[in-house]
Amino acid sequence: MATAVNPLDLSRLAVSGADTGAMSLSSAPAQSAPFADLFTDAVGQVNRLDDQARAAVDGLMTGKGVDVHQAMIATEKADMAFELVLAVRNKAVQACQSVIGMQF
Repeated sequence: MATAVNPLDLSRLAVSGADTGAMSLSSAPAQSAPFADLFTDAVGQVNRLDDQARAAVDGLMTGKGVDVHQAMIATEKADMAFELVLAVRNKAVQACQSVIGMQF
């Protein structure tokens, strides 16, 4: 008997892309991480992207050889990562509120 695989199983997903600065979802090999760990890692990645964007904008403003395009790309990466983490957080809060509101 074959077991069904849930395509929305979040325990198999991991946040990656520390070397490129981009956030992406990839399959984790046979090891699952709790949602709290995944979310903590995602928030840490957002902090790193925000720091990179702040450094790029500071370099642009002080004339330290940072291109306008690099500063804008770093800023947009940080903004998109923040929006993604915020959306996941809002969905988790919404799910908790619907569980709390269930009547048995």
